[in-house]
Amino acid sequence: MAPTAGIEAILALQTVGDFSESRRRAVQRGRTLLDLLDDMKTDLLIGSPSPERLDAMVQQLSAMRERVEPGIDAVIDDIELRVRVELAKQGHFPQF
Repeated sequence: MAPTAGIEAILALQTVGDFSESRRRAVQRGRTLLDLLDDMKTDLLIGSPSPERLDAMVQQLSAMRERVEPGIDAVIDDIELRVRVELAKQGHFPQF
């Protein structure tokens, strides 16, 4: 019985590590999208958003993301919706 318990503990620790990494990636995705929105705001103050910025926004939205936990997922969903709205204002309607 003791060796089995040790293996189960190791597997449980690996799962926690995977969850932490997933959470870190989700937070990074949110930060990246917010940075792109902030850069777009700056572009709009100068004139119009650059095509590269719009492409970067579309690319970030098209990247697959995993669901982590309800609170983080809800915030990321809201950020993604805001990015889609801003893209639509510029005539970009990415298909997902």
